[in-house]
Amino acid sequence: MPYELHQEANGRAELRLWPYNALAPRGFAVVIAMAAGTLAIPLLAVIGSKVLWGLLPFALIALWGLWYALDRNYRDRRILEAMELTRSEVTLRRQTASGMVQEWRADPHWISLHLAAKGGPVPQYLTLTGGGREVELGAFLTPEERVRLSESLGAVLIRLKSYS
Repeated sequence: MPYELHQEANGRAELRLWPYNALAPRGFAVVIAMAAGTLAIPLLAVIGSKVLWGLLPFALIALWGLWYALDRNYRDRRILEAMELTRSEVTLRRQTASGMVQEWRADPHWISLHLAAKGGPVPQYLTLTGGGREVELGAFLTPEERVRLSESLGAVLIRLKSYS
């Protein structure tokens, strides 16, 4: 599950969200090694001939293209959303893939959580409204994960708004 929601007895809660990464660094190395090995097989037949020098640049370009695409995908998924929820304030910090940090703060008593099944940019569009702004939450999650997150976060917000 690409999010964690920790609740403490004093009413404080922390939520962390991140995009799912299917390929770990070890998997990255395995894919590149397998691609290099696969590209090397046809080149073995032409070792010692001028044909090798004609095919080698294309094999290297293909390998570099795979490396670049996987690395770019990995870098684009360095997004992190962290939310701290207390009875006095809710703070959401979003770190983009480029490293820029965006922050949103609001009083939990005036926050409303919205889950739009249709009509948003993505199915099950999850937003928080409060502090004069509306912010999107978990855009990189699957629709099912956004529904589960909405239920969990809704329960935490209800608990924060109550004085029990």
